[in-house]
Amino acid sequence: MKSRIDLHIHTTCSDGSLSPREVIDEAARLEVNCIAIADHDTVESYQEELIQYAHEKGIKLIPAVEISTKIKKCGIHVLGYNVDVKNPKLLKELNYLRNARQIYLKQVTKKLEELGYQVDIDYLSKLETVTKAHIAKDIITKEENKSQLELVFGYLPNQGEFIETIMNESCPAYVEKKTITPKEAANLIREAGGKVILAHPVSYGYEDNLSPQDILGIIQEIQADGIESNYIYIDRNQQRIDESSFWNQFAASHHLKTTIGSDFHCKDNLHPEIGLIHDIHLSETEINNILDFLDK
Repeated sequence: MKSRIDLHIHTTCSDGSLSPREVIDEAARLEVNCIAIADHDTVESYQEELIQYAHEKGIKLIPAVEISTKIKKCGIHVLGYNVDVKNPKLLKELNYLRNARQIYLKQVTKKLEELGYQVDIDYLSKLETVTKAHIAKDIITKEENKSQLELVFGYLPNQGEFIETIMNESCPAYVEKKTITPKEAANLIREAGGKVILAHPVSYGYEDNLSPQDILGIIQEIQADGIESNYIYIDRNQQRIDESSFWNQFAASHHLKTTIGSDFHCKDNLHPEIGLIHDIHLSETEINNILDFLDK
């Protein structure tokens, strides 16, 4: 059987729609035989029962985390692979980041309610990790918010449009989050024995107007081992953008390793499925090189 891997998947432990066990089931269904659950700021997925379940399903499970960081005005995500999910310092820092998100939730809810939106803070506060995506989804799916959304947008916006118009910097419900820098995240990952990968570099040009040289500066600052070059980016107009060739060449030019990830959150017929089975196909040699690098 041809190998398929996906090293960037989210579960209900952060902002995904499938539980960790359901992710294993979906990977097995799609014949993806190696995955990494890389939830935002948590390694909660990695319970012994899940590791055993993945083994029973014939799936290699690589311990991973995606740490949310900020540099200047840009949000940068740093992936850590083969981290020790029981490392005390890692767990302490991730707990700090999750607590900061709860404080953020209370502050942003106050602003959103002042703007006329109803927010289910009781539900959201029970989530292990709360992101803008969670909050936006809660608002746009509530019948009570329909008239206010149509008044502001002229139609019912999708999740991304609501975030970019209402919640991002310079928007009416913007609240600054307490976070850590990419370098601090990278150091944390290394102290937990992991490899440091810059997540989806393609996104930073579209979302933050960063140039490849800017991105290289971040990579050098955090001394990244590699980049998530094989990735399908969905822009604000719901267009699928594949710049994998460019970022693979970029990696080769700067002696960086490469990885592949779907960044799977849910099945929506737009974003890639687990394994990017319809989007990106790596050779056995490429897959083995990635796995050998992560295992060292």
